[in-house]
Amino acid sequence: MKQMLAAAVLAVLATGTPALHAADAGDWQVKVGAHVVDPKSNNGTLADGTLKARVDSDWKPTFTVEYYFSRNLGLEVLAALPFKHEVKLNGAKAAETKHLPPTVSLQWHFLPDAKVNPFVGLGLNYTRFFSTDETGPLEGTNLDLDDSWGLAAHLGVDFALKDRWSLTVDARWMDIDTDVKVNGTKVGTVNIDPLVYGIAVGYRF
Repeated sequence: MKQMLAAAVLAVLATGTPALHAADAGDWQVKVGAHVVDPKSNNGTLADGTLKARVDSDWKPTFTVEYYFSRNLGLEVLAALPFKHEVKLNGAKAAETKHLPPTVSLQWHFLPDAKVNPFVGLGLNYTRFFSTDETGPLEGTNLDLDDSWGLAAHLGVDFALKDRWSLTVDARWMDIDTDVKVNGTKVGTVNIDPLVYGIAVGYRF
C-alpha cells in the first residue's frame, strides 16, 4: 500500500496538476479509495499482564462524503467495508474479528484554489466489533469485544486532476480501545489506536 501511494503521487506530479476548481459553500464531495488500518505495535496486555495482545493490519475499500460550509471548512463522514483482524496472544493466534470504524470529522482545507491543497481534520470515531471467532488458546470460550468511541485526527493532501476530480493521499489516527471479556468476565483492555492511511479519488458537485 505504501508503494502504491508513492507511485500515485509521483504520477500526478509528473503529468502536472491543473488548477483546482475550488469548492464553494454548499458543495459536496464524494471519495472512493482504499485504506490500511495499521494498529500500533503495543496493544496492551490481558489477564493481569500474563498475555501480550497483538492486532494485525488489514486494508479495505473506503468511502467518504464531505459537505462544505465554506471554501475552507467541511464536515466529512468516513465509511468502509468491514476490516478483518487477527488477534494474537503471546504470539499465538487466538481470534479473528471484524470491525466498522465510521468517523465524522470537521476539516480545514488550507489552499482551496491551489493545485496541491493540504487539509487537517479533527473528529469522532465509533468502532463496532462483530463476527469474532475464537481459536487457539481461546478455543471453546466466548470472546466479546466492546464497541469503542474516541477522537480521530486527520491529515492529507488533495491533488487536482481535472475539473472537479481530485486525488487524495491521507492518514488518520484513531483512538480505539476495547474492553475484552472472556465468558462474560473482563480480562483487560486492548489499545488498538491505529494509523489509517491510504489513497482515494474524489468528485465534487
